[in-house]
Amino acid sequence: MPDELLRPTVGAGVNMSVRPWRLMSQTYVAFFGGVLAATTVAYLNAGRLGVDAAKRRLILLAGLAGLLVVIGVFVLLYDGSGDTSALRVAIRVVAVLCCLVQLRLQRPMDRAFQLRGADYGSLWGVGIAVTIGGAIAEVLILLLVTVVL
Repeated sequence: MPDELLRPTVGAGVNMSVRPWRLMSQTYVAFFGGVLAATTVAYLNAGRLGVDAAKRRLILLAGLAGLLVVIGVFVLLYDGSGDTSALRVAIRVVAVLCCLVQLRLQRPMDRAFQLRGADYGSLWGVGIAVTIGGAIAEVLILLLVTVVL
């Protein structure tokens, strides 16, 4: 199987009018918004880059695995005492690590995009919306876990 960097991208089912976002900008979304926000942005950006469907599914699976790890960390570290600083740090570390895996899956097509010399799109609007939505969804899931436990 040839390297994805050598795969033709122009006109290969990619909407050329929709510009992808910088990969490292996605880490901010992961840090502030959590695993769900990072997975959403990574999946959308993979579509913008023209990443094949199998790798886009892997991005979703990495996000699901990251969410399960976040739930596991929450169950292990949450004691109800009110001091959640260690828990928040651990959840952010998991989100950023998950994001790095997702970035690795996007990197070959991002390199191909860079070779075209095109400019990246702005992640500000979408990033803020997904960060807020992902953080709220993650908090609701963790609240649900506390109710179940």
